[in-house]
Formats: sequence, C-alpha cells, structure tokens
Amino acid sequence: MMNHTGKKPHRCAVCDKGYSRVGYLKLHMMNHTGEKPHHCVVCEKRFIQLGHLKRHMLVHTGEKPHRCEVCEKQFGEVGNLNAHRLLHTGDKPHRCDVCEKRFCRAGYLKTHMLVHTGEKPHRCEVCEKRFGNVGNLNAHILIHTGDKLYRCNICNKSFRQRVGVKMHMRIHTNEKPHQCYVCNKRFRQSVHLKSHMITHTVQKLYPCNVCEQKFSRMAVLKRHMLTHIKEKPHQCNACGKRFGLNGSVKRHMLTHTNEKTHRCDTCEKTF
Repeated sequence: MMNHTGKKPHRCAVCDKGYSRVGYLKLHMMNHTGEKPHHCVVCEKRFIQLGHLKRHMLVHTGEKPHRCEVCEKQFGEVGNLNAHRLLHTGDKPHRCDVCEKRFCRAGYLKTHMLVHTGEKPHRCEVCEKRFGNVGNLNAHILIHTGDKLYRCNICNKSFRQRVGVKMHMRIHTNEKPHQCYVCNKRFRQSVHLKSHMITHTVQKLYPCNVCEQKFSRMAVLKRHMLTHIKEKPHQCNACGKRFGLNGSVKRHMLTHTNEKTHRCDTCEKTF
C-alpha cells in the first residue's frame, strides 16, 4: 500500500531521506558508515549489497548470461541487454529538457544533464580531482593504485578499463568499424577517423609561432616544435639515449628487449 500512498515512514537520522521499508534504510545507512560487508575473493573489492558483488564477479568469470534475441549479442547484466534492445527498436524514451537530446536509458540522461549543470559530484580521495560520473572516477582511481583488472584472453595484456580491452581486441581481429565516407579507408577507433578526415578538408588550424608553418593537428605541431627547441625530454632507461617523443623512446626500447610486437597475418613472422 505504501507504493500507492507514497508513504516512507523510515527516515535516515543523518540526511533525513525516507524509505518505505526498514531494510532499504539499513542499506542506505552503509553509505554513511562506509560499511561494505560483501567482498570479492579475486580482487578484494568490497560492496554494500550482495547483488552488486554478484554482478562484479562477471568481470572475472567473463560470463554473459543475457542474450539479445535479435542479434545474439550477450551481456553480463540484464539492464545492459534492455538498453541494447532499444538499438533495434530505435526507441529513446528519455529526453533532455534543455537541449531536446534523447536517450535510451534514464541513467544516460542523468549523466548528460551534468553537461548543462557543470556539476562534478564524484571526487578522488587521493588527488581531489572531480568527475561527472562514477565510472570516470573509478577509472581514474586505477591510476593511483596501478591496478589493471581487464585482461586480453589472447595475449594477456592488461588494461585499467574494459573499453581498453575492447579497443585492443581489434588488433587481433583486425576489425575496423570506422570508415571514411570520402575514400573508404577504415580505422579501429573513431578518433583516428576524425584525424584522417582533416586530410580531406585540408584545414591547417595550428600555426607554428616560430616559422609560421601550419599543421592540421595539435599533436603534429607539438612534434614540429621540437625541431626548433631541440628538446629531447624522453630518455631511455637502458642506455641514456634521449628522444623528442615518448613514442620514439618506446620504439627504441624494443632494441634492448628484442620484443617483436607486430605479426604478419599470412606467415606469422614477427617484426
């Protein structure tokens, strides 16, 4: 009956938030006390609710029990499956009142609203940096802990975020989902496609303040500036040789380790 009346007789003594059941109040109080009674036996991460721990365990097991009936894609959580189904129907029931943009999930709309309000409610306890959503905060915290929980099941390379594994897997599958509509060249990541598109528009928006040469990307301009100042901030830890770019020193390090990271798909020879 409380669902109909809206009555919430159980109130938090700290923030005065009301709940219809005492069990809900007890769970809420853990947010104030910091108590997390359920812990993962693999990585020791702790959770307030048992259900949250069960969903977390799918990260380690790789289990995806929820399957889309249309395209057979599988998901670890039923909420993600329900959101995916909307891709087939095209339905986006949640609309932003400010810019009219629509979303398939209420959570996406809630996160989007922070763009308009500028609010960043999630704060890193180590460096005080703030974030708009908890996912970005959790990914940031791994910078301090050094944890890389997501691992490629082919080459065992590990990543801080699940999306890192997803992008990395395209190296093994040679998947390039982003295609240039001008020349049909394909790319693994959308950011690479955006950089490529500049070659068609011939826009060079970044001028060098020394020789006035212009460049299409800021990254290219920064590399160019090193030719003027002769600065080589990146040093090889093995032999002391210095380089202007971090990527150059990484490639140089392979000469010490004899590591060959690039493999021919035809003959399996590595380079």
